Amino acid sequence: MLQHKLMFTINRQNLKNSHQVVWFVLDFLMLGLLFLNLGLLILDATYSFVAVQRLMARHLPVLNDLYRPVHEHLLFVDGVFVAIFLGEFFARWAYSVRARVYDRWYFYPFIHWYDLVGCIPVASLRFLRVLRVISIIQRLHKHRIVDLGKWRVYQLLSFYVEAFVEELSDLVVTKVISGVQEEVKRGSPLFDRIQHDILRPRRTMISDWLSGRLAVASQQGYVPHQHALRRYLEDRVANALKQNHELTRLRDLPMVGPVLQKTLESSVGDIVASVIDQILIDLSSASNHAFIEDIVEAFLPARSDSGDDAAPQNDALIQLILEILEAVKGQVALKRWRENLP
Repeated sequence: MLQHKLMFTINRQNLKNSHQVVWFVLDFLMLGLLFLNLGLLILDATYSFVAVQRLMARHLPVLNDLYRPVHEHLLFVDGVFVAIFLGEFFARWAYSVRARVYDRWYFYPFIHWYDLVGCIPVASLRFLRVLRVISIIQRLHKHRIVDLGKWRVYQLLSFYVEAFVEELSDLVVTKVISGVQEEVKRGSPLFDRIQHDILRPRRTMISDWLSGRLAVASQQGYVPHQHALRRYLEDRVANALKQNHELTRLRDLPMVGPVLQKTLESSVGDIVASVIDQILIDLSSASNHAFIEDIVEAFLPARSDSGDDAAPQNDALIQLILEILEAVKGQVALKRWRENLP
């Protein structure tokens, strides 16, 4: 079962559509040579122990006699692999220069440094060839020649890598936001920079955005219910006038009292409803822009306008910024990787 999961499944259709069949075939060839070379290095490192040599000489004398020359000439055998790896490296470098893969011709060896350093015949550097294996498999997966998503090992490693990166990034972001909150609480120049260097130069943009949002909200919330709201306001004003003791005395006037009271109630209700109706209509049109600009200007005064009177406004803005940052911290604290736990 495990062997089935670790086998390569080659998507031949994607291989043909990639128009880089030669290079991908070369990838598979180099992958096989790398596995063979790394297996040979691991085997030779094991054979280097005297106890292993004695065990093989005692129990597997034929195999021991066959492998001893390879062990004695490992540098030469490994040199053959190195020659092939370097040939492939320079071939890809030449192709990258010709195809203008990178902005400069000398970028390739710096970006693929592990391919070059891994060719140095030193035991501590040879195992950098593992990175070459990973890069080849990743390239094949990127072009969907092979699908690593079906590998149980890849799924497991990918899950824990993502969990580790998320935990680490969350700690860093939370630490940074907490530091910003402390700076804002102390009234450091950061707050002045936010207010005067970031928000105030963009007050026109803020005014335009607020004006547009207010107009949309008024159009969607008021205009469809304009008549119903007008009737409601007129009824509320009429009820308020009926409860007014001064106006109820109009009924006592002979002949014209009731008519005058009814006319007054209707007129006042119509005036109030008309005023509010006109205000809301103005807010839903482009004419609200000047009003919004005045509000933004009051919230974002110039430096010369800042003083003792601006302290309450500054405190309110500081609290607003702190609450926004706290909300961001709360969002960062959510652990997305836990949602994928079985």
